Amino acid sequence: MDKNYDKQKMLEILVNPDVSMILSELEDGSKDSSFLVEKLQISDKEIKEKLAYVIQCGFVKLDLDENKTIYTVNKEKLNDIMEMDENFSGVVDGLTELDQYLN
Repeated sequence: MDKNYDKQKMLEILVNPDVSMILSELEDGSKDSSFLVEKLQISDKEIKEKLAYVIQCGFVKLDLDENKTIYTVNKEKLNDIMEMDENFSGVVDGLTELDQYLN
């Protein structure tokens, strides 16, 4: 996995509620900015600002198609950071232990 980014900064951005909402909209495929603006009720400028570092690091791809801005999430790269991060594995292990305790 390409490590040319600040992992801690990326994780902080990814758990930001606004960024999470944007990424969840991109989960099932590419979306143009007008769809995201209407769906999320935030401006195109805000979307670009919130995703700036994510785009810079290749977690989201930005394409210009005629007069549209198209956003596409790099699912493989996004999954890799979530699965390989020690913080998330600790949370999963803790939830598994709690589930075993309760059942």
